[in-house]
Amino acid sequence: MDQAAIDALRTRVIPPRGHVIGGRVEGGGETLDVISPIDGSVLTQIARGGAREVAQATAAARHAFTSRIWAGQPPAARKKVLTRLAELIEGEALDLAVQGVRDNGTEISMAFKAESGSAAGTFRYYAEALDKVYGEIAPTAGDILGLVHKEPVGVVGAILPWNFPLMIGAWKIAPALAMGNSIVVKPAESASLSILRLAELALEAGLPEGVFNVVTGKGSEVGEAMGLSMEIDILVFTGSGAVGRRLLEYSARSNLKRCYLELGGKSPNVVFADVADLDHAAKVSAAGIFRNSGQVCVAGSRLIVERSIHDEFVDALCRHASALRVGDPLDLGSTVGAVHSVAQLEQNLRFVETALAEGADCALGGKRILEETGGYYMQPTVMTGVTRDATLNQQEVFGPVLAVSAFDTEGEAVDLANSTVYGLASGLWTSDLGRAHRMVRAIRAGVVHVNTYGGADGTVPLGGVGQSGNGHDKSLHALDKYVDLKTAWMQL
Repeated sequence: MDQAAIDALRTRVIPPRGHVIGGRVEGGGETLDVISPIDGSVLTQIARGGAREVAQATAAARHAFTSRIWAGQPPAARKKVLTRLAELIEGEALDLAVQGVRDNGTEISMAFKAESGSAAGTFRYYAEALDKVYGEIAPTAGDILGLVHKEPVGVVGAILPWNFPLMIGAWKIAPALAMGNSIVVKPAESASLSILRLAELALEAGLPEGVFNVVTGKGSEVGEAMGLSMEIDILVFTGSGAVGRRLLEYSARSNLKRCYLELGGKSPNVVFADVADLDHAAKVSAAGIFRNSGQVCVAGSRLIVERSIHDEFVDALCRHASALRVGDPLDLGSTVGAVHSVAQLEQNLRFVETALAEGADCALGGKRILEETGGYYMQPTVMTGVTRDATLNQQEVFGPVLAVSAFDTEGEAVDLANSTVYGLASGLWTSDLGRAHRMVRAIRAGVVHVNTYGGADGTVPLGGVGQSGNGHDKSLHALDKYVDLKTAWMQL
């Protein structure tokens, strides 16, 4: 990856994009503008789908499933197709990454690894896993044979976020396909381009028509239709808690489809005075909140520091944060890209204003920058003196705004860490092995990082507790969402 190659792709014209339904691109009708956060310009248009397109896509997915054109293929055949898809993603890795950056604003150095690179790895992982999923033989009397079959569920609906559409999309699409399901995907209306291309690559890899469908449009239209669909058997979603609650309501009003929800987070990052390398911890902690402008589900957005090192640690973190270069996400020199939308940027700034009004201090940043570019950029922002019940400690910002609090005892650290309704990720820094184990057990979160932050690979699950949701993406555990257990009880 070099700057010349990136620059050759940054101005490529992207024609208006239609849905992918039943193996065909379906256009026409109303469209939505795709606004680039890089400069605020209109990048292209996507089709504005609704209930009609969702019905068409679910019908295509159901037909593909009941025909067993994919579900009925032997595991080795499905493995071959998904492996080929991983290879095609790798072959277009830079193109996919640049296209994604143009509509979502992630810095290219991160997007290349976390979007196309991660997606290829995810499809390869589940391709390798799918022929290693066994049924069970129950321990029964000699004249009984009890078998437990693992069968594909049917039609999976996936609603994806805008921050890492290709990476998070692969976390849901790959295991669903690996188990033989068909799928209907709704990408975020502001970041649909890479998922549309992924669907085309899947067809090229040999995935049968109708198995992988994409309907673009607004969440209030396409997402609602998917939630209310009687033909979608499982719905998987990454996004806000408010939308997650609505999807559960839609499930209750329709066919009681299972809903797996990865929702918000307000992840604590706890630093003890016995941290082995304070400067390193400060650098990693800064990256853990400010990369991708804080638009990361597991971002360490609450820094909880032992009082005796509080000032020293905050100074070090601010120094590392100040060294980050915010700017054009397609410039390799930028270490932080754009905020995704003007609405998100304005929300971030309102959180800063609220924190100041509630008595916090701004140690760094707090302002919009580079406004003359037309794009949406914000300084890395550090707010100190944030109290336990302050808005900034309780509500997810999803932007480059860090809330800092101090503690005196381990018990107080645990209390602060667990003081929100969320429980997605967390981190802790200590040289005391016993304390590390105690904190891992005490912190209510699906992921606890110890002496690091971020970077857990696909071999381990990601899921939340509390109002951060249910179910798990990544790892072999993700396969469990996409199978039904069927018992065969046989009298011999």
